[in-house]
Amino acid sequence: MQEQYNPSAIEQAIQQRWEEQKTFEVTEQPGKEKFYCLSMFPYPSGKLHMGHVRNYTLGDVVSRHQRMQGKNVLQPMGWDAFGLPAENAAIQNKTAPAKWTYQNIDYMREQLKSLGFGYDWTREIATCSPDYYRWEQWFFTKLYEKGLVYKKNATVNWDPVDQTVLANEQVIDGRGWRSGAKVEQKEIPQWFIKITEYADELLDDLDQLDGWPEQVKAMQRNWIGRSEGVQIEFEVADHKDKLSVYTTRPDTLYGVTYMGLAAQHPLARQAAKNNPELAEFIEQCKNSKVAEADIATMEKLGIDTGLKAIHPLTGEPIPIWVANFVLMDYGSGAVMSVPGHDQRDWEFASKYKLPIIQVIEPFNGEGDLQQGAITEKGKVINSGQYNGMTSQQAFDQIAEVLRSRGIGEKTVNYRLRDWGVSRQRYWGTPIPMLNLENGESAPVPADQLPVQLPEDVVMDGVTSPIKADPEWRKTTYQGQPAEHETDTFDTFMESSWYYARYCSAQTDDAMLDPEKANYWLPVDQYIGGIEHAILHLLYARFFHKLLRDTGLVESDEPFKRLLCQGMVLADSYYRDTENGGKQWISPLDVDLQRDDKGAVVAANHKQDGQPVQIAGMSKMSKSKNNGIDPQTMVERYGADTVRLFMMFAAPPEMTLEWSDSGVEGAQRFLRRVWKLTYDFIEAGGYADSQELSKSHKEIRRELHKTIAKVSDDMGRRQHFNTAIAAIMELLNHLQKAPMESAADRQVIGESIDAMIKMLAPITPHICEQLWQQLGHQQELAFADWPEVDDSALIEDEKLIVVQVNGKVRAKLTVAADANAEQVEEQALNDEAVQKYTSDKTIRKKIYVPGKIFNIVVS
Repeated sequence: MQEQYNPSAIEQAIQQRWEEQKTFEVTEQPGKEKFYCLSMFPYPSGKLHMGHVRNYTLGDVVSRHQRMQGKNVLQPMGWDAFGLPAENAAIQNKTAPAKWTYQNIDYMREQLKSLGFGYDWTREIATCSPDYYRWEQWFFTKLYEKGLVYKKNATVNWDPVDQTVLANEQVIDGRGWRSGAKVEQKEIPQWFIKITEYADELLDDLDQLDGWPEQVKAMQRNWIGRSEGVQIEFEVADHKDKLSVYTTRPDTLYGVTYMGLAAQHPLARQAAKNNPELAEFIEQCKNSKVAEADIATMEKLGIDTGLKAIHPLTGEPIPIWVANFVLMDYGSGAVMSVPGHDQRDWEFASKYKLPIIQVIEPFNGEGDLQQGAITEKGKVINSGQYNGMTSQQAFDQIAEVLRSRGIGEKTVNYRLRDWGVSRQRYWGTPIPMLNLENGESAPVPADQLPVQLPEDVVMDGVTSPIKADPEWRKTTYQGQPAEHETDTFDTFMESSWYYARYCSAQTDDAMLDPEKANYWLPVDQYIGGIEHAILHLLYARFFHKLLRDTGLVESDEPFKRLLCQGMVLADSYYRDTENGGKQWISPLDVDLQRDDKGAVVAANHKQDGQPVQIAGMSKMSKSKNNGIDPQTMVERYGADTVRLFMMFAAPPEMTLEWSDSGVEGAQRFLRRVWKLTYDFIEAGGYADSQELSKSHKEIRRELHKTIAKVSDDMGRRQHFNTAIAAIMELLNHLQKAPMESAADRQVIGESIDAMIKMLAPITPHICEQLWQQLGHQQELAFADWPEVDDSALIEDEKLIVVQVNGKVRAKLTVAADANAEQVEEQALNDEAVQKYTSDKTIRKKIYVPGKIFNIVVS
């Protein structure tokens, strides 16, 4: 065995051995407990970043730990390969998205392998492969047949110069990102899946997910947004149409002072025909799409239509306004505005001098309509016969009156809207629908799937190649001419079922093999960023229920346990530029000067030696040039060092601050582990002895206390940083222990074996190498996790601290089963204690069993 630890010499050889021996390839073993560990798959952008490394290291540590528990562990990997960035990169690099994507996949696969992640690569998928998306297309046609898919007009961002639809992220300050043209809102036909039909189940089943963070479940509940309210029909004076609104606060009905319409509401459009000012306002609203999240902070604007609604209880006329804070996509596109008790309504009414009436008096008596709306529930006032009722009583009675008159009905509403899956981009799964000559649609027959996306294309940055190619569109349906749909799927479609495809990735005659899928599913541990807490996880849960209802899976939920890892932060540095901007400088190009305590006092550029400004810690990003290339770190320190630092620097759900000194510290620790093992082998290695001394038993006690803590930290708690800290403490004890006698080496050998096993999930290469050097034949990946020897934890003696008037005066070693009287006798007879008690009056004696004996004297 070499005396020095050399990761570059070890890691590649170990990885090659894993590959040759197919260590991580798995099949279904019905008699064996399974564990499916999955990290969210990456977009093949070209290079891994440290966020990837953290995510995948967490998954690999969990997988390896569970494998050592004797479980049949599946850990697959694939590529979320469709999407807009590939189109942009292809235009920039003058290539096709497919070529760019496949090159990136090849490079990133090697990066993942270099970090020693134990994936079953036989299950690898890329969502841009026809072998994958053909089944997504097939499934969509099945959903269409079940009535869960429909087509309707919806509003999109339209660039009138490039003549293309833009994603929200391509609209910058209201203009197209490439052309600079003012973006318009345009209605075009789009495909939707009826996720709202599963709203109740998606909400209720969150209660099953005990292994999910409460924060994520709360985010999903809010997004689904179930509410109970009343649908009310308002008559419109001198008009045949009625105005339907949904409200969760019918108790405030007497406080309605105006009605709000969305600019796209049919009644608004009708009113605009004879009102040029209103027509112009509607056009302005049309070309400034408002996201729901922006409503709270935006300036509230509107115009009176001149129409009047009739209050359903009082018969009073209510002015109808078009307001920019009312969205057509939510509810009916109309609201009853109660400015006394809704902040948006209050801001609008204040701006346009509309009446503000208080009809609820909070139970606590607080609230000032001069300052803002009173949103709390309470006692009803200024509401006729309902005065004095509580909000709930008024809710029920007003709802009943409206129902009896046929103008209102209690109903449940959801914030959740059906999932619009159409995208007007090229690089995505073609939607498997046909547009017929009679204007109707039909699904592509199963024997004509997949509808394949042409990959050898030229991107002009304006029109999707499949939209520009009439030959690609042409087809027939039942002998009649038809055209393929040229929209592609939202990429959330691909990521909503990839976890299931891994279970039978080689199956080429079905979407899933139910026997295999039901063996592995649900996923036991899912790992990924909190940024996916709503849409991806909600869509995946929805898709799983669709798969269940199609008979492909049996479980209700896709992911049992969810771990959301925190971001990776790094120091950022810059210099001011002449135009007032900032030139961001990579941390790798900066030399730091530190004081005696290690604090940074100055930073200089390595190239010119001149100062740079320190901007502090921020998320690793291209914009701040503070990303650290994982490949560089692996080449410099080794994969195990990078993995160890990632697990030790912070708990998994917290942000992690990148630190070069921390990485160096991680490597020093691994060198110490190597050195201890080397010294042990040189000293003669394993030995047997029946005679264990007191010091030997103390080492074994420390060892088995460590095993107990690490097992709990890595399994139940998933606090890998504290598990590593406990192993580091154990190493400190072992390095001080002798290795001369057989008893010494028996205890040290047992301890090194256990320590290597406990470190193996985190730093697998060095541990595998040391395991072999110690003479073990079995692969460490399949070795049993160390078990706690309860007898080793039993203490023969205890250390008792003796205090006199609160100050430590002695430390006594007593028998582990010594009672209070025995401890007191030993303490009072101790010479060090007698110095402070012999000429004093003992007022009190306090014994904390097994820890402290305190004597109070005067």
